[in-house]
Amino acid sequence: MADRKIGIQITLIKQHLGRLLDKMLTEQGIHEFNGPQGRILYVLWNHDFISIQELAKGTGLANTTLTSMLDRMEQKQLIRRTADINDRRKYLIALTPKARSLEKKYRTVTDQMTELTYQGFTVNEITQLEEYLERVLDNVRNAEMSQKK
Repeated sequence: MADRKIGIQITLIKQHLGRLLDKMLTEQGIHEFNGPQGRILYVLWNHDFISIQELAKGTGLANTTLTSMLDRMEQKQLIRRTADINDRRKYLIALTPKARSLEKKYRTVTDQMTELTYQGFTVNEITQLEEYLERVLDNVRNAEMSQKK
């Protein structure tokens, strides 16, 4: 297993996709947020009014990174923090109408990104690749969790 390239391949894919996403967002006239902030919005479009911990799990971002990004997004009036009625020590992250109005354009961009990413793949190959990547993700999540103990 010495000469495997998965780490560099994933890093390069992430870098290229990030640059492409930012370019496509600009082309769609979306200037209110960048790619990483779009990932946060994507999770919120699917599950609004969630805790920072749930958002961290959904995005894969560390709480500290997420907190500073949320501060910037709140200043841009994309999200708001609301007190959790079940636990006054907690806040829930919610979308603003401004963020909701950008969802359709963002989903158009992510659909284009998906088409571009899977160009030349059969449906079976896409399914197989995603299953393999899910296994890789499980492996690294489990390794990370065992190191935290």
